[in-house]
Amino acid sequence: MKKLFYVVVVLVLFVGCKKSTTEYIGNWIKKSDFEGIPRASASSFVIADKVYLGMGFNASQVDEYLKDFWMYDTTHDFWTKLTDFPGEPRIGGVTFVINGKGYLGLGYNGKIKLKDFWEFDPETNLWTRKADFGGTARYDAIGFALGDKGYFGTGYDGYQNRDCWQYDPDSDAWTQIASVGGSKRQGAVAFTINEKAYVCTGISDGVNQTDLWEFDPTTGTWTEKAKINYNTSWTIARINGTAFTLGSKAYVGSGYISGVRGDFWEYDPTADTWTDKTTFEGAARQQAVSFVVNSRAYVATGYNGSYYFADMWEFKPFDAVDTDDNGN
Repeated sequence: MKKLFYVVVVLVLFVGCKKSTTEYIGNWIKKSDFEGIPRASASSFVIADKVYLGMGFNASQVDEYLKDFWMYDTTHDFWTKLTDFPGEPRIGGVTFVINGKGYLGLGYNGKIKLKDFWEFDPETNLWTRKADFGGTARYDAIGFALGDKGYFGTGYDGYQNRDCWQYDPDSDAWTQIASVGGSKRQGAVAFTINEKAYVCTGISDGVNQTDLWEFDPTTGTWTEKAKINYNTSWTIARINGTAFTLGSKAYVGSGYISGVRGDFWEYDPTADTWTDKTTFEGAARQQAVSFVVNSRAYVATGYNGSYYFADMWEFKPFDAVDTDDNGN
C-alpha cells in the first residue's frame, strides 16, 4: 500500500507540474538596452522597420523631464540619438502613426499640462508642429490610429475624462466623436486589431476600471466587451500598464495595482476572452513602453518606485518558457 501511495503522489505532482507549464505560455528574451538615460513614461512609435523613443522622466537628472529622441535599428540592434524633440519635455505624451509619419502630443512638463501636437517625418528626421489637440490639455491619455485617421482620448486634465477626438492629417483638424464607453479614466491602454480599437484598464475616482470597450470607426460607436474581471482569480485591472498587438491577438501587462506588476495577458477579440501568459522576466514595473516591429514585440524602460529602467525585452507569445536563454 505504501508503494502504491508513493506512486499516486508522484503522478499527482507530475500532472500538476505539467498543467502549470501549459497554462503559462510565452517566452521573454533580453535584448540590447535602450542607449539613452533610463526613464519612465516615455513615448514611442514605429515607422517601417525603425522604432522611435524619447521624452519621459528620470528624477536623478538635472533636467528631470526629458526631450531627447532616439531611433532603434532592429537589423543591427543599436540605438542612434537624433535631434532633440523641439517641443516641451514631457511625460505621458501620446502617439500614433499615419501614412508613414509619427504623431505625438499631450503630456505634462512638470509645470503645466500640454495640448500641443507634432508630426515627425522619418525621411528628414524633422518635427513639424500641427494643430493643437481639440480637447483640453492633459496627460495619461490614450492614442491609436485606424486607417488614415488618428485618435486621442481619456486622460487627466485636472479631472478624469472619457472624451475622444479624431485627427485628420489631410485637413490638420480635430473633431470630437463619441466618448469612450464606461467611466472617465486616466492611465488606460489602447490597442487595435482588425481595424477596430479597444480601450481598457485605467483608474477613475480611485477605482481601477474593469470594463473593455471596442470602437468601430465605420459606425463611430463603442461596444462593451467581456469585462476583464469576469474571472475573480484574475488581476488584469491596473493603471499605467502597456499594450501591444501581435498578429490577431493583443497583450496587456505591467503597470500598477497594489504594487508594480509583471504579469501579461492575451486578448482574443474573436472569442472575446483573456488568457494569462508568461510573466515578464525583467523587473516588475509601470510606465513602460511597448512596440511591435517586423512582427516582433518588445517592452522597454519603465519605473518600479525605486529604479528607472533602460532594459528592453522581446516577447514571443507562443514559445516555450526558458528563463535561462539569451538568444535573439
